Amino acid sequence: MRISAIMLLSLCTVLNIQAQGVRSESLLREWEFRNDHDTAALQGWEKVTVPHDWAIAGPFDRANDLQTVAVVQNGETNATEKTGRTGGLPYIGKGAYRHTLPIEGSTLDGRRHILLFDGAMSEARVFVNGVQVCFWPYGYNSFWCDVTSALEEGDNLLEVLLENRPQSSRWYPGAGLYRKVRHITIPKIGVPVWGTYISTPFICDEYADVTIRTTVDGLDREEAVTLRTSIFDAAGNKVAEQTDTRKVLDGEIIQKMKVMSPELWSPETPVLYTARTEVLTGGRIDTDWADGHYKHFSTIRVDGDVLQDAVTTRFGIRTVELRPDKGFFLNGKPRKFRGVCLHHDLGPLGAAVSKAAIRRQLTILKDMGCDAIRTSHNMPAEELVELCDEMGFMVMAENFDEWDIAKCANGYHRWFNEDSGNGIVWAERDMMNMIHHFRNYPSIVMWSIGNEVPSQHSQEGVAVAGWLQNLYHAEDPSRPVTCGMDQFDSVLGNGFAAQLDVAGFNYKVHRYGQAFAVLPQRIILGSETASTVSSRGVYHFPVSVGPDQVDADHQSCSYDTGHCEWSNIPDEDLAADEDYEWCLGQFVWTGFDYLGEPSPYDTDAWPNHSSVFGIVDLAYIPKDRFYLYRSRWNDNEPTLHILPHWNWKGREGEVTPVFVYTSYPSAELFVNGVSQGVRTFAKADGVTPCLGEKAMERFRLMWKDVVYEPGELRVVAYDAQGNVAAEKTVRTAGKAAALKLCPDRTVLRSDGEDLAFVNVSLVDKEGNPVPVDSRLVKIKVSGAGSFKAVANGDPTCLEPFQQPRMHLFSGQLTAIVQSGDTPGEIVVEVEAKGVRKAVCTLRTEASND
Repeated sequence: MRISAIMLLSLCTVLNIQAQGVRSESLLREWEFRNDHDTAALQGWEKVTVPHDWAIAGPFDRANDLQTVAVVQNGETNATEKTGRTGGLPYIGKGAYRHTLPIEGSTLDGRRHILLFDGAMSEARVFVNGVQVCFWPYGYNSFWCDVTSALEEGDNLLEVLLENRPQSSRWYPGAGLYRKVRHITIPKIGVPVWGTYISTPFICDEYADVTIRTTVDGLDREEAVTLRTSIFDAAGNKVAEQTDTRKVLDGEIIQKMKVMSPELWSPETPVLYTARTEVLTGGRIDTDWADGHYKHFSTIRVDGDVLQDAVTTRFGIRTVELRPDKGFFLNGKPRKFRGVCLHHDLGPLGAAVSKAAIRRQLTILKDMGCDAIRTSHNMPAEELVELCDEMGFMVMAENFDEWDIAKCANGYHRWFNEDSGNGIVWAERDMMNMIHHFRNYPSIVMWSIGNEVPSQHSQEGVAVAGWLQNLYHAEDPSRPVTCGMDQFDSVLGNGFAAQLDVAGFNYKVHRYGQAFAVLPQRIILGSETASTVSSRGVYHFPVSVGPDQVDADHQSCSYDTGHCEWSNIPDEDLAADEDYEWCLGQFVWTGFDYLGEPSPYDTDAWPNHSSVFGIVDLAYIPKDRFYLYRSRWNDNEPTLHILPHWNWKGREGEVTPVFVYTSYPSAELFVNGVSQGVRTFAKADGVTPCLGEKAMERFRLMWKDVVYEPGELRVVAYDAQGNVAAEKTVRTAGKAAALKLCPDRTVLRSDGEDLAFVNVSLVDKEGNPVPVDSRLVKIKVSGAGSFKAVANGDPTCLEPFQQPRMHLFSGQLTAIVQSGDTPGEIVVEVEAKGVRKAVCTLRTEASND
């Protein structure tokens, strides 16, 4: 029997397409929680909304996770008492969550019911109607459980038991169901969780090859299935379509399509496509044999007519390439990573994921010129990677801070080589989940197998690194693999660094040349750089450049000249980026302050609950260092920033250096109208590595001998032709007169989740900032929204984030306002003793999404 193409098309056209099953997905947001595992208790449950972090409400306490340890990766050999290492917050202990899930009997018809957890901190045990359905120890990873067999018609009780052990983290990990939880139903014949993989193996100006691998479950090996896949561009236009009827081999079907005149994804043009794949049955594949001079056959494919399942997958079209001696290429063009490392906590919001807060972080970093994020040191939240796709950030997705050797007594090393079932160790299961979850996201351009793992020294560690890299290569050959290495001599000597696709070094900028000379890759990445420390608006005198500077106020100087023993000032990494073509760029430690690791104040230095590594503080307010990076990274807008503030009662007549961070080539400083001279950036000599104060002269304009007198600092910037290009003024403030409000946005979505970040500052009667005031501010929010949290960026402040009051730090704080679920006005009022209060009005509107 032979059927012509026209006959086959006509047959398919008249077939009636019916849906046998319905895929559904719903967020499970409303839960009950208690701080133990006594799930039989009738009292003591509180209603919470997931994502939820049980520990962020505090209180801060020196005794919380007090550790006596030697931090080996920081070069310590003697154990000392560490305070605030995990933020001084009560994350240790047990927690229980419960949720009632109604199930209609009609959905127990062969459909699979899945619970998908984006993250649960930690050692999660999931029960349905009293039956344990899964266990997942790693708190940072996404995992799913098929709970079909445990469900029954009517109400079903879901319970999740979590436990955080002492000394299980080096920073604040959060606690609870801190990422979203979903209930997904999948038809009997359908695509499983993370069941599609899209790659773009060839791209040119005319077209892009798109390969789509789709796993289909529920079919007999001999049964034919039809996949009808359509690709849509960002505007919703269909740009490609293909229908294939095949038998499922090895659990998946491969389709190869072409997109003409593709728009490429990049940080500057984050263009996204969507593939919609329909799974149909009822088709057939017939083979017709004919005898002649040669035996041959023809195959007849009839498309399926019963729709079983449909999935959509967002992806991007772009190329990633490494070239020896030349560096990293995106879409065929060389570029340096202008990246930062980010911990997962969101400051005053804790670890509980908020897409609005992540968007705020990325918006601030985008303005700085940042184009890349390293997810330090663990699997990221889905919301972060989605926003990086949309906003244009390249991502280095990292999995582990520990392998099989401990950094923390109860860290991930306990699980790394443990059998998770079926002979697969937990490290491999965690890796597979991460890869399958995120390999369709174009923003991810590199995988990292770990950070500063102790086994860098050993041949066993070399073998583990090779095994982990091979897992990535097998599941996703399209991206290179790196590791954050700090044991420089060991990894060069034992082959650890040589086997990686990318040699990533933490804080070894002064030895980049040595590594480049011997490594076969002929490229180097600054996988973690700087660890410069500073507290916003705090300046110590005399100004000195160097490591481990500590002061009685437990703050770090905002002249941006202090760093940790193992690290350096930012200028040295900026110089390496400019001087070495083979240097891929850097990921600064860190983009934002984070809870825990209060270096250099972690030993006998309570109170200190957060790091001061951040370019932006815990209150989402940029520090001076922000403008240093912006002056080099933001190619779209000029930068002109002057520091310090000019309020120094009692310092009259004393030397008070003035620094200017600018994208202009030169500038002139005036103190009360008197010129202090013109400064121009130094040039690289192209011979010696640019380190220390020599590097500072290339990236900062400095007037080191300015004598303080109250009044006005004015800087005038000049362009390359010597013309006046911009001016900036800083004045000594008068008496504090009023509070000032500056929201990051005035229109919010009325979805009950959107956030506005309202900057609160103190000004004098002329409107000049008063940066040396720390009075108490009270916050009131009314109308179509509510108060969410407050932070001032002070690492020594022990006031709770959840109370609508806090003292200013360096004259500022941030109030976070959350929208309600109905449109309307939100009124924000702030008041403080002795000054005029301030009011601003926000608006919430229904979303068009």
